[in-house]
Amino acid sequence: MELEKYIRDIPDFPKPGVLFKDITPLLLDPGAMRETLGRLLEGAPKHIDKVVGMESRGFLFGMALAHELNCGFIPVRKPGKLPAKTIKQSFDLEYGSDILEIHEDAIKPGERILIHDDVLATGGTAEATGKLVEELGGEVVQYNFLIELQALNGRKRLNGKEVHVIFGY
Repeated sequence: MELEKYIRDIPDFPKPGVLFKDITPLLLDPGAMRETLGRLLEGAPKHIDKVVGMESRGFLFGMALAHELNCGFIPVRKPGKLPAKTIKQSFDLEYGSDILEIHEDAIKPGERILIHDDVLATGGTAEATGKLVEELGGEVVQYNFLIELQALNGRKRLNGKEVHVIFGY
């Protein structure tokens, strides 16, 4: 299946000069969703304790990965969105800065974690999420993405950890 045809370019979003890779058309097609999940699973490690998905598009396939890998799912969210006690990490984006939070009881020391998001751009969001996981004692086993914007060199911020990507642009 040619999954690339389900990813459309949106110029100047969220600001002028940014070419946004929109996965919405992929989400509209059940066959494309199944194929995408299959490709994400093909590259996933065999034993994972939890999948961490970043707000908000990391939740879409992150939940499905956790289900298929028979493990828990942890949402990482923007400030004030999680109800229990959290820890936080600030980071820079390709078009600004932000903060992410995770429940402080979400990960037990030594748990093997797969971090999932839709796009790897500059790596700031993924790096911040990895720091949160490690602060709680988890081991980042893999970073897992649908899309990598290769020219932005986001991998270099992920400390040499394994990275699995379906589409490279």
